[in-house]
Amino acid sequence: MDIPKTPSGFDAAELSALLDGRWAGVRAEVREALAGLDLSPGDDLDTEAHRARTLEQLGMVARSGAIDHGFPAEHGGRGDVGGSVVALEMLPGNLSLMVKSGVQWGLFGGAVVALGTERHHERYLHDIMRLELPGCFAMTESGHGSDVQRLRTTATYDPDAGEFVVHTPHEAARKEYIGNAARDGRMAVVFAQLITGGKGHGVHALMVPLRDAEGRPMPGVHIEDTGRKAGLNGVDNGRITFDRVRVPREALLNRYGDVEPDGTYRSPIAGANKRFFTMLGTLIRGRIAVSGTAGGATKLALEIALRYGDTRRQFPRPGTDEEAVLLDYRGHQRKLLPALARTFALHFAQEDLVSTLHDVQGGGDERAQRALESRAAGIKALSTWHATATIQACREACGGAGYIAENQLAGLKADTDVFTTFEGDNTVLLQLVAKGLLTGYKDQFGDLSPLGMVRFVADRFVGAVAERTAARSLVQRLIAAAPGKDDEDVIFDRGWQLAMFDDREKHVLDGLGRRLRGAGSDDAFEVFNNAQDHVLHAARVHVERSVLESFVAAIDRCRDRDVAAVLERLCDLFALSAIEQDRGWFLEHERITPRRSKSITAAVNALCGALRPHAVELVTAFGVPRQWLTAPIATGAEERRQREMREHDTASPTG
Repeated sequence: MDIPKTPSGFDAAELSALLDGRWAGVRAEVREALAGLDLSPGDDLDTEAHRARTLEQLGMVARSGAIDHGFPAEHGGRGDVGGSVVALEMLPGNLSLMVKSGVQWGLFGGAVVALGTERHHERYLHDIMRLELPGCFAMTESGHGSDVQRLRTTATYDPDAGEFVVHTPHEAARKEYIGNAARDGRMAVVFAQLITGGKGHGVHALMVPLRDAEGRPMPGVHIEDTGRKAGLNGVDNGRITFDRVRVPREALLNRYGDVEPDGTYRSPIAGANKRFFTMLGTLIRGRIAVSGTAGGATKLALEIALRYGDTRRQFPRPGTDEEAVLLDYRGHQRKLLPALARTFALHFAQEDLVSTLHDVQGGGDERAQRALESRAAGIKALSTWHATATIQACREACGGAGYIAENQLAGLKADTDVFTTFEGDNTVLLQLVAKGLLTGYKDQFGDLSPLGMVRFVADRFVGAVAERTAARSLVQRLIAAAPGKDDEDVIFDRGWQLAMFDDREKHVLDGLGRRLRGAGSDDAFEVFNNAQDHVLHAARVHVERSVLESFVAAIDRCRDRDVAAVLERLCDLFALSAIEQDRGWFLEHERITPRRSKSITAAVNALCGALRPHAVELVTAFGVPRQWLTAPIATGAEERRQREMREHDTASPTG
């Protein structure tokens, strides 16, 4: 099979500039700011020493100014929401530091910015930015993780004292897995059911002190250490219980709901559901940051594995005394190069997502905000699952060397494992995406209950998705220009690939609508539960289609012909390997023939071979800061190549 031409070389600097994208300046600034700091992970330390080291490094990051982007300019920040997400992506080699940074400045600080008003900003933001006030984001409870709307911690207003009483009514309401809680946090943003005058007003957030200046728990605050985890042991996760802890009325983060001194509740948003989802939507930055940092860890793992595979030799080539390089084996390429192509695709999708966050957040467009939340959920799910699968593939591709701690892959594997369930369990997030796919929204935000979903589908279902990417006009032109389906080389046509993804999404959604439409109030749960495989598939294929469109748009932005040509082949590899992975669906629904299925597999193989000479250069173009690449199997790759060549020459009869 003849694949489209791949250039023999390309301008790596041009590719790096394209990958750095809109926030190239932030990426360059963070690389420079962190370059001279010792931010190496402390995975070889005991738990207490590791936590102490991570806190010390957090202070270095605070002093570097690398985290100021997401805070308001009037309080010493830069007012750059997108830049704050991108800055966190630059810490893939020390994920305990990244997570602790995310807790302090993304979750704790971000909640104060998003949910608080000027009185909170003036009082707290400077100290949060400078790490003078280490804090926690106390949302998750033992009994309620994904179902935030039904948290059980209470904040009951006492008008006589002008105070809220924060209380944990039973063990299931205990705050669980809270970062910074076990050791360093002095204050927490606590999410609780707000009660005043005997009436509940839904979940709100309050500033609650945890420890005094000497580090002792405040009266009524009970803290437990969750202890060792599978990874991220530089982060001090803990459990928090509140025993009628009193905080002043002003502790309520009151942007979306406030309580007057006499106990009267006021909110600019009518309806508890709408208020809750509006509040939660402002905190979407943390979820987007998780997908970005998962991508950073994936890139680092791929660079380690590809550099090793480019020099490690195993088994002689027939007819020669020379052993073959691992990356020359098609099976090895198959492990790593489709993953590299998907990493490029997700990188561009993440860039589009961050740009949308930056442009939409706080703009008042409810439809755009809901679309952002849906897309953020889907990209987070696919990015973190991809990280888990790819880092494991990289570990296997490096054999026993990949299992040695100093070669980083074992640590990356352990530290990223939880990404699939924190900041939203991926399965639950895909259900949220599926709801968003059903065309249009109710005037008020409905809950995510099976009955609510089913009734909505029955009333309003149309077999088209709610939102399209910004590249849609380009995509439509390419689809319209696609050659006939019987053309031999159609699988390399971008319009055909886009049409395949588009058609799959529409068909899956159509089938989902038919399955849910007949449900009534008596069997809504059973119907929805029985269709969950279909719900999750609908969400996944929707996100995958939007990821492909982001890749296509990025290629369209590229003005260097050779760089664009290499990206075209990477995009082919992403699209065709995705079709190959889901070929059961495409075959069952007669979108491809068995013969074409075999052609797609052959094309994936051929693309791996064509991209193999560029593999190391491509992964290096992501610009992972060099201080994070410490694995001897990667850093010593070129030296090892030279040494092996010298040894081979010495051993050869003609040497």
